[in-house]
Amino acid sequence: MPPPDAASPPAPAARKTKTIIDLSQPLSPAGGSYCTGHPRFACEQICNVAAHGSNVSQLTLGSHTGTHVDAPRHFFAGAPGVGALDPARLVGRAVAVDVRGRADRAVIAWDALAPHEARFRPGVIVLLCTGWAQYWGTERYAASPGLDVEAARRLGACGVDVIGIDTLSPDGIPREGEEACYDVHLEVLGRGGAIVENLRGLEEVLGIEELVVSFLPLRMEECDGSPIRAVAWAAGEV
Repeated sequence: MPPPDAASPPAPAARKTKTIIDLSQPLSPAGGSYCTGHPRFACEQICNVAAHGSNVSQLTLGSHTGTHVDAPRHFFAGAPGVGALDPARLVGRAVAVDVRGRADRAVIAWDALAPHEARFRPGVIVLLCTGWAQYWGTERYAASPGLDVEAARRLGACGVDVIGIDTLSPDGIPREGEEACYDVHLEVLGRGGAIVENLRGLEEVLGIEELVVSFLPLRMEECDGSPIRAVAWAAGEV
């Protein structure tokens, strides 16, 4: 005990509130959107507290389930997988571009991105806000706009090698019976970049000038993609 006349210790400084914006779609066995042939998410309890002393679940999911990152290995045999991606490339400054208001399966051309070109610098992550996250889990989600491959090339010329979008794919999803196009994937992943898909909440970050994001995958060797917990914040707030 301190003597009665001892000064009281200073009160602890108030902790600054952290504003983290969750950009991840929820995973649930009951819903979600998937590319054709991809496994659906499942979480099955295999141990419980009463019988085993703790709860343990077995997860079923694909490397491109929910909000996830594509590594070059997704389209190029022998290319780096998610375990080889430099985490520093997936955590950093980002520029969110508003490309909402487009029709089903519209093409997002370079002219929609050009006003932000001065901010497209090496290491910057570019996010395309189509507004399509609102259709997650519905048939219309697959009818999202897609990025023009020339726009992807122009981003690469600016030094941008990581792009994110709030849809199943920056290439768009073909109608039934149509041939799939993977030009944007081949362009971005072919230069060693990464693509983040099925983001949500990009509308919340459009007005943040000094935006920071984290898109870290699981450290899985030899794997072509990984689900992620995508988050964003304003620089200086965290």
